[in-house]
Amino acid sequence: MYGYYILIGGIALISWLVSRKLKSKFEQYSKVHLRNGMSGAEIAEKMLADNGIRDVKVISTPGMLTDHYNPANKTVNLSEGVYSQRNASAAAVAAHECGHAVQHAQAYQWLGLRSKLVPIVNVTSNFAMWVVFGGLMLGAAAGFGFGYWVAVAGLVMMSFATIFSLVTLPVEYDASNRALAWLKHKNMLAPDEYAGAEDALKWAARTYLVAAIGSIATLAYWALQVFGGRRD
Repeated sequence: MYGYYILIGGIALISWLVSRKLKSKFEQYSKVHLRNGMSGAEIAEKMLADNGIRDVKVISTPGMLTDHYNPANKTVNLSEGVYSQRNASAAAVAAHECGHAVQHAQAYQWLGLRSKLVPIVNVTSNFAMWVVFGGLMLGAAAGFGFGYWVAVAGLVMMSFATIFSLVTLPVEYDASNRALAWLKHKNMLAPDEYAGAEDALKWAARTYLVAAIGSIATLAYWALQVFGGRRD
């Protein structure tokens, strides 16, 4: 178990460092005010309109970095610091979330797959580790048999979260690419503003990369505990 705690601690530290860097980047570029004077909400509405999307609403949501696109009710939810602000950070986030709306409108396959995985992950993520651990305990107490298969079932449950984190990567990177391409093609930002938006989105994407690596490492650790300890 010590190895697991070291693994989790290392992942948590890296995640914290990347998250801290992301926040500092957004704070830095929130001071780069847009020459066009547009707010995050206005940028989002224009990007949706330019892509022929008329059935998605742009709304404000409480909190910081709580921005997201909800495909269920077709809303681009922008945090308070993005919805009304007129800076490079707001532009980057607003355009990124609209990138997801464009993905949805164009039936982007990775977004569709992620949406299908959400209800499965919501259930399995709450029990997977306990099932694996319980199976290992049963195996230790009574020999590998029923306990082994319980642990394997837990690994299968845990794998859905890993698959979800991997599927999330192309979804998030593609949304950022769509956002940056639109901002550049439509000349929405001055060169320094665009550079700030691009840098902010790169750091945002890295949070998902760290999460995916952490999920893979966790699954691999428990898989080694299950299969490495099997006795025939």
